[in-house]
Amino acid sequence: MTHSDILIIGGGIAGMSAAYFLAKAGKSVTVLEREDQPGYHSTGRSAALYSETYGPKIIRKMSTASRAFFLTPPEGFSENPILSPRGIIMTAKPGEEAELDAILSEGRANGANFVELTPAELKEIIPVLHTDQIAKAAYEPDAMDIDVHALHWGFIRQFKSRGGTLVTKADVSAITRESGVWTVSLSNGASYNGDIVVNAAGAWADDIATKAGIPPLGIVPKRRTAVMVDLPADVDAHGWPLVACLDETLYFKEDAGRLLVSPADTTPTEPHDVQPEELDIAITIDRLMTTTSIEVRRPGESWAGLRSFFADGDPVSSFDPADDSFYWLAGQGGYGIQTAPAMGEYAASIITGNDVPPQMEKLGITKDALSATRPTLASGKQELQ
Repeated sequence: MTHSDILIIGGGIAGMSAAYFLAKAGKSVTVLEREDQPGYHSTGRSAALYSETYGPKIIRKMSTASRAFFLTPPEGFSENPILSPRGIIMTAKPGEEAELDAILSEGRANGANFVELTPAELKEIIPVLHTDQIAKAAYEPDAMDIDVHALHWGFIRQFKSRGGTLVTKADVSAITRESGVWTVSLSNGASYNGDIVVNAAGAWADDIATKAGIPPLGIVPKRRTAVMVDLPADVDAHGWPLVACLDETLYFKEDAGRLLVSPADTTPTEPHDVQPEELDIAITIDRLMTTTSIEVRRPGESWAGLRSFFADGDPVSSFDPADDSFYWLAGQGGYGIQTAPAMGEYAASIITGNDVPPQMEKLGITKDALSATRPTLASGKQELQ
């Protein structure tokens, strides 16, 4: 039976980023991943973008805190750049102007670059957009596409190079604790011991907690859909930034001469190998055709992924309130890729008994904001603060 300082359950971007920083801190770490390869369910199905304007307030702060890592990753982390130029345009409907202004103000204070666009300027960049229902728009030219595979496997390689162990096909059947030591038993008969368990199981986070005898937090898996759409012959989308509605009802971006479109849906579901629903595909196409002049006769390939949410839509990164050897790293809500460097470093710092990293503290990131016991919204909806 293998003993490690820390056992991490889940080899997606959350688990592997934390594993890297923990191994870097000198801890012995074993990551247990139930699938044949890490990142199968959510990490591997993400159309990720690095932006300091996208998501709830704590996500925006964590994205800013991740900037330096993305721009200058550790030597040997990846053969290719993790980021590539894209840009993002955020559009606000009438009544949403103040929300967008608040995001721009916060972003500029943290060093992000924004350009406010008039309807005419917006139309010049994205000619197919209907601008009559857009009250305000802002362009973040420095937003970047993230090479998810390069980022994820960079963490894995760096983790392994520091002596970390990644176990795949590790389906957890039982979790027990005796004399201060956790034992995680797998369905294949293998067992692993550790002083601390990190629950980075994504959509299965509550299930893992229940197996460990820890009360679940109410982490809800939600389905998100993406659809590929062919563009008319007279529309050249090369160089377009990603376009996202502030209310998170639609985003689209050019992908190899086509459009990748999502309604940013968050449909509660049971944790499983999720597939797109016909209704969600239809909603996606309808929203695109309402927002733009693009006519879609037949959608292309589609897929879905799981995004996991805590009650208020913000992530949880803290020890369980009743057990300081069980750490929750869950509820990233679809923002796990763009915040992975900061979230991994933050988790490793707290797990190893340290405080919030200084560069994050300067941004106003606090333990309370990521605590499992913080007050949450009764509605369970995301809040753009």
